[in-house]
Amino acid sequence: MNTFSDSLVTALSLVLAGDASLWTIVMRSLSVSATACLLGCGLGLPLGAWLAVARFPGRPMVLTLLNTFLAIPSVVVGLVIYLLLSRSGPLGFLGWLFSFQAMVLAQAILVLPLVTALTRQVVEDADRSHGEQLSSLGAGLGLRSLLMAWDERYALLTVLITAFGRAVSEVGAVMIVGGNIDGFTRVMTTAIALETSKGDLPLALGLGIVLLAVVLLLNSLVAVLRRWREHLDGGDLRMATT
Repeated sequence: MNTFSDSLVTALSLVLAGDASLWTIVMRSLSVSATACLLGCGLGLPLGAWLAVARFPGRPMVLTLLNTFLAIPSVVVGLVIYLLLSRSGPLGFLGWLFSFQAMVLAQAILVLPLVTALTRQVVEDADRSHGEQLSSLGAGLGLRSLLMAWDERYALLTVLITAFGRAVSEVGAVMIVGGNIDGFTRVMTTAIALETSKGDLPLALGLGIVLLAVVLLLNSLVAVLRRWREHLDGGDLRMATT
């Protein structure tokens, strides 16, 4: 118990004192996850919105495949990207293996099916409510999906926050494609695993505290957005009934 308490006190001092090595890892982790979310959401949001309103042969199979990708292990994604980026792989000429770009690519691929699936569900629910009205006004699939997504923009903000939480807590894929190189590709999750195995519990605990704080902040933002949306919906409902 003394070892744990001493390590916890040292970890808190590292966090509060602004330890350079700890905060360098934190900032790199946040930048990797933020970049990956921008890429994943940039593709996943319009794709999910389009899937919500589009009807085509094979759509159930596409949705089943999408839901399957939600549960794919991150180490499998890391392995596939490793093979693609290795010297003998089709993308080896990029020279991205064990780099910032490789970690961004891994996390972007991991969050893409999550963003696409959640966006499709949100927009499809909205389309059931008032999509027919837009169709009667002559809106095509593309315009209808964009209008539905804009109408549900507050709900989609929670999708973005959820995607960032998924990315920042990822360890398996970034360990494989990033290599956990000190000063270059070491992020919070991989550093926690490494420092724990080395016995450097204060640094591991310090990074764990920061990671928990980030996740707590994200969950708090999701809760605030939900309450804000409920408040807005309640205000709209009151205005409609008066």
